[in-house]
Formats: sequence, structure tokens, C-alpha cells
Amino acid sequence: MNVFYEKKMDNALRFGDVLHGYILASPNIKAPNKIDNYNIDINLPSFCVVLSPCCSIGNRMISLSPLIKLEKNFFNNPYLAEDMTRINREMNPEQTLPPLVWEKLLPEEKQKRLARGTGYAFVELFIYDRNEYFTSYNLGKEGGIETNYHMIDFRNIHKICCEKIINPQNAPLETKVLQLSIQARAELRDKISFYYGRVPDEDKILED
Repeated sequence: MNVFYEKKMDNALRFGDVLHGYILASPNIKAPNKIDNYNIDINLPSFCVVLSPCCSIGNRMISLSPLIKLEKNFFNNPYLAEDMTRINREMNPEQTLPPLVWEKLLPEEKQKRLARGTGYAFVELFIYDRNEYFTSYNLGKEGGIETNYHMIDFRNIHKICCEKIINPQNAPLETKVLQLSIQARAELRDKISFYYGRVPDEDKILED
């Protein structure tokens, strides 16, 4: 059985920890160099995830990503609906799509995907398992799918400056709600490394 959270948390902030109480801000601009035409979105999410490596938490800075709701279409795939944290791990090609969608693929497309082998279905997302702290929500209209899985998007990371974050141990530990198990933290590390480590096709051509 895959244990997602530690029963006993460390007295330190760790990569992948779930925190609460942090304000996030995102500037919105019309175009670069147009400093007279912008606004700033301020958000106080219920929970955030630490995306600073453990050894880089400190110097009054930390990187956080807000936990957000899942997409309804994820539940169209029975393999994922059974356990949404499977998105965090590599899957066989036929597991990444709903069965009906897979069956409708052209034979050459199926063969292409099978030749690539296992891989991530959603490279930018990491799912956090259900737990007693996350609020349940409905996907779709009333009476739709109810869940309390949440996720982070690697494209949505914020730098936070906080005077109390001196190092992982000397930090506002009262804001820490959940700590990933060693296995789950390794999965997060592997997936975000893959996300940033992908080589674009144009670079592959030059390398060849």
C-alpha cells in the first residue's frame, strides 16, 4: 500500500509539505515594458505546497504552489478514478486515456505511443491524496463528482519572502499541516525534475 503522508511530522519544513496561512501574489501585464498597465492578483489559498528543496529553505525565502481543485475530465479515465495519485507516476500508454478514447486512436498512433513506453500523462501536475484537512468539493453541477483530492501545477510557483523563515528548523512550523512520506516526496521530486528536465525537439536535433 502506498502511504502518502507521514503519521509523525518532522520539526522542520520539508520539500512537499502542505502549509496554510500564506498569501500569494501574481502580477498580470498587457505586455512587457508597459508598467502603466498592470494589476496584481492577491490570493490566500487554503493550503500551499513547499517546492523549495529541503536544503534551500531559508534566507527568508520559500517557493510555494497553491493546492487547487482537480479537473472533472480526470474521472473519465477509470484507471485514474480508482486512485488519482497514479497521475504522479509513470503509466503505460493505454492507462493514460479513457478506454473508449484509446480504442478510437488510429493504429499508427497507438503503435507510436506503445513504442515510447511508460511515461507521465500530465507532466505539469502532481496530485495530493485525500485527507482530513482538505475540504470536499463537487466537480460539475450539483450531484456531480464529489472529491477532496487536490493538486499542484508546476507552472504556478510563487516566491514568498518571510522574515521568520531562517532555515528549515527555524521557521513558522505552526503553519505545517501535512508532510509527505519518503516515497511520495521522491515521486514529487522525480516528476518535477522530469518537468524541468525535458529536452525540446529543436535541441534534440542539434544534439543528433
